[in-house]
Amino acid sequence: MKAKPISNEKFSVLELFPHAKSAHDDLPLRVRTYLQQAYDTLHSPDAAAVMAGSAVDAMLKERGLEDGSLYKRIDQALKANILTQGMADWAHEVRLGSNRPRHSDAENPHVSPAEAQQAVDFAEALGNFMFVLTARIERGIVEAKGADAD
Repeated sequence: MKAKPISNEKFSVLELFPHAKSAHDDLPLRVRTYLQQAYDTLHSPDAAAVMAGSAVDAMLKERGLEDGSLYKRIDQALKANILTQGMADWAHEVRLGSNRPRHSDAENPHVSPAEAQQAVDFAEALGNFMFVLTARIERGIVEAKGADAD
């Protein structure tokens, strides 16, 4: 998405580098909102980790896993083959990382910038896997069928 020029009497900004990251339009609104907030708060690692955990939680709820704790929903997603073992393991790490600042862990309450970035990267990858790729495949099938009709 190209940024719109910003102007005032003193200067004009034509483009910003690096480009601001935007959560993909194919993500469900609740997921997209949490993921966008995770991107927007990477300068505040605790906030970004909490938002990444919330994005993962919202993704599982969008897939119908709404009962119990996030811990249980991750395990349910693994059993239902929504997540692979590796994805479930990483989801648990993101969950634990987001819990530290949310519950003000006495011994280690804060996440590092690297930990926050990893949590956001995972949430983005999971969203791409669970929703964006699926939507692209569905559009591709429709387009392919339309091309066959020609």
